[in-house]
Amino acid sequence: MSNTLLEAFERQSHACATLGAPFSAAVLERAGRAIIPGGIVSHLLADWSGVPADRLVRDAVALRLLASLHYLVLSGQAPALAACYPPAAEEPEQAWVTAEQVLIDHAGPVAAILTHEPQTNEVRRSACLLGGFLTIEREAGLPLRCFELGASAGLNSLWDAFRYEIGGTIWGDPASSVIVPSRWEGAAPSLDRDLIVAERHACDRRPIDIRQTADATRLLSYCWAEQRERMERLQAAVALGQSGSLVVEAENAARFVERAAPKTGFATVVFHSVVWQYILPVEQAQILATLESHAAAATADAPFFWLRMELNETARQFELRLWSGPGHDRLLAVVHPHGEYAVWQ
Repeated sequence: MSNTLLEAFERQSHACATLGAPFSAAVLERAGRAIIPGGIVSHLLADWSGVPADRLVRDAVALRLLASLHYLVLSGQAPALAACYPPAAEEPEQAWVTAEQVLIDHAGPVAAILTHEPQTNEVRRSACLLGGFLTIEREAGLPLRCFELGASAGLNSLWDAFRYEIGGTIWGDPASSVIVPSRWEGAAPSLDRDLIVAERHACDRRPIDIRQTADATRLLSYCWAEQRERMERLQAAVALGQSGSLVVEAENAARFVERAAPKTGFATVVFHSVVWQYILPVEQAQILATLESHAAAATADAPFFWLRMELNETARQFELRLWSGPGHDRLLAVVHPHGEYAVWQ
């Protein structure tokens, strides 16, 4: 078994620890040590043996395994594991001892979960996207047409239905059960503007249908078990989505974005958050070509924008950027990957 898998698990464990998930970090550290010939982890991850560590990290292989364990806990299929898992307890050593047997007993369902890229649908990222939408409204002064790529369950497409608590200011629906706190620093956009979403559309290659219990549970499983506030916020957003009418289309992003052409009287926005790494280079090129075509067709009465929150691998930081055509790409903010803060430029 290649040591690139071990490196990928170690890197993800470090990331979890850095992002305030020590239990998940410890479980992944122990899972990495269990990548040995003949072991259950090696068996489940055999298809990734020898793949470069950078690719394994981009494909979030370690997070897939972590999510499979959390799914079995949340779905009630692994009561022994649940007993040493948050919220009941935080005992990573015992959790991993139990988890190895759970992986053996549930190898089939785990293998199925491993085929899915993590779809956290991190709701708090909307606190960063909000600043982008406010910037667009300030410049365009028009209702928004929103097209989300890689939308997962579509929760961040409902961004205007949340209650944001930013500094001492509340923006959005004050009665919303989805409470999104964030810290803004620097030259932040003003929160004194209302936004109108005239249209909302969303796509995902493999959308999660939160109206199906198994799908909703899988979405929740990607949230790190010990981060209870984050889990509760996601549960509230799931409930909001279940009561709404938005349908995330099962569509290739390159084909979907073709429909986001500028429209007179509206500001058309294609947006996404922590999605680009999962799109193959050939499809990225197709998307970029379509975006350039839309930008070329845009006018003052029908402006077009591309808003994205993604990792800048060169600068090693997550950034919120706004593009309106070749040569017009702006860094709006350096952001926390889960939306905890945004440092506005």
